Amino acid sequence: MTGIPVGISTCLLGKEVRHDGGHKHSRYCTQVLAKHFEFRSICPELEAGLGVPRPAIHLREHADGLHLVESRGNTDHTEAMQGFIKDVLPSLADLRGYILMAKSPSCGMERIKVHSADGRFMHKDARGMFADALIKTFPLMPVEEEGRLNDNLLRENFIERVFAYDDWMQNVAGDHLGKQALIDFHTRHKFTLLAHSEKIYRQLGPMLGDLKSEPLAQIADRYIHLFMEAMTQKVSRGSHVNAMQHLLGFLKDGMAAEEKAVLLEQIEAYRRNEIPLVVPMTLLRLAQRKEPVDYLHTQKYLTPYPDELGLRNNV
Repeated sequence: MTGIPVGISTCLLGKEVRHDGGHKHSRYCTQVLAKHFEFRSICPELEAGLGVPRPAIHLREHADGLHLVESRGNTDHTEAMQGFIKDVLPSLADLRGYILMAKSPSCGMERIKVHSADGRFMHKDARGMFADALIKTFPLMPVEEEGRLNDNLLRENFIERVFAYDDWMQNVAGDHLGKQALIDFHTRHKFTLLAHSEKIYRQLGPMLGDLKSEPLAQIADRYIHLFMEAMTQKVSRGSHVNAMQHLLGFLKDGMAAEEKAVLLEQIEAYRRNEIPLVVPMTLLRLAQRKEPVDYLHTQKYLTPYPDELGLRNNV
């Protein structure tokens, strides 16, 4: 494996698999993220046997649930799609994230159009059939639509979640589960949690205070569900400032007064939206390297993903 395993809609890789024989190539995915992610591509409609090219399809609401039906006609592909989904989902359990194609009746993550049984438009409140099954089967897995990755905050949030989930899967989940593994994971992500949700941060610490109160697997399951819930929350500037000030508390004894003053100035400049997050974070990392504090050495908040992604240049 050359990178973190992440699922992706095949058309986003530039493959001509859409119903009209076209693609939706995402250069950000293929030229930037592909350096860090090992993409596993799926086109549910093609792999369910609908072929290329194929008639456009949409969701129709029937008494027994949503059906996948050709938009010009009544050919129903629901059974074929559900069969494909049932077969493929077990093979996706090792993925650390998924990037979906928006507006698709199979892959769309939100605001998908739903029609009545006779084809009249009703509302835009559904998920694509494959996306819905994916999210319900793997509720912890970070999932995002490619178009939303154009938003700096959403892009940074998704990628941070992928790397955090990968840490969990590699070092805590399954056969790796142990009391120390769970505590070490929490320690690595303390400042990250504080930035995303102080409320959940204050719940998770006490949860790990007594690891004998119930089976460890149950504690770990509750922990990671709350952790990933916290990670979905976008971090405000105020929350970043709060986390950075807490982090600075561990560093201040090893810093000269002038260095500390400059760092505080940059944190406040970030709060005022005058500079990006990368500026005060870089100063914090430099201070940690100059006078290392063991507790901060493994903190993921300082380096949640590879620097070359440049995500903190834009948030």
